[in-house]
Amino acid sequence: MVRRIKAKLILKLRADGLSGRAISTSLGASRKSITTVLEAAEQQGIGWDEVREKSENEVYAQLFPGRGDHQSVFAQSDWGTIHHELAKVGVTLKLLHGEYLDSQAGSGQAVMGYDRFCKTYQRFVLESHATSRVQHKAGMSIEVDWSGPTMELVDPLTGTRNRVYLFVACLPFSRYAFVEATLDMKQDSWLRAHVSMFEAFGGSVPRIVPDNLKTGVIKHPAEGEIVLNDSYRHLAAHYAAAVLPGRVRAPKDYSEDSVIPSIRRHSFDQPESVCPSSG
Repeated sequence: MVRRIKAKLILKLRADGLSGRAISTSLGASRKSITTVLEAAEQQGIGWDEVREKSENEVYAQLFPGRGDHQSVFAQSDWGTIHHELAKVGVTLKLLHGEYLDSQAGSGQAVMGYDRFCKTYQRFVLESHATSRVQHKAGMSIEVDWSGPTMELVDPLTGTRNRVYLFVACLPFSRYAFVEATLDMKQDSWLRAHVSMFEAFGGSVPRIVPDNLKTGVIKHPAEGEIVLNDSYRHLAAHYAAAVLPGRVRAPKDYSEDSVIPSIRRHSFDQPESVCPSSG
């Protein structure tokens, strides 16, 4: 699946009087991408009035016929149906992935693993502008990160002061938080904090949503596979969870009600139900 330029939106902003530079800044897209769309539209004599009633995909196909029509080697699911099913009580992506595997048994076509299945659904939500049902369901995900603010630990005998870093986790549906103090932000501390977190919550969830910190995520390209730190990947597998980092420079991938973006928002309500931990 190829990431497409928002051609229709670019033409609308141009019609509103914005310059190429202003459009680039507004959309967070490169100047080259903006120029490519505007030049293609000018060559074909296409303006906002001609595309006003068309969808993004239709406008893109009109400006760039044949571009980006790459087919995935993996068997695809009906993502609209997946999105609809997720609204039902008790339905999770883990369950739907299992049904997807069953439906493709014997087809001879390559099938997606759970991580790719989740990521492809997320891409569908972003491209279709649908409201994600995953981040608002109880027991579906845990958001984890290091807090920006730190604390100090004072030795009562020597008076020595040591900086203390805060590992913060949040169940976004209930906003129930877990915080653990560590003396550093190294990988061992990161992993131990996760173990403590699962013990405190009394179980696991299908999705762990971290930021793109190096102790957990080695590489997170806009296209292609996410490369996780081996130790972090093994820990997640032990707890039967998929690690799905938020996209780079995309803070909305954390839920709006999460305590992660601001540790100053204290929410210590009752925890939502999580799956019993195997750890």
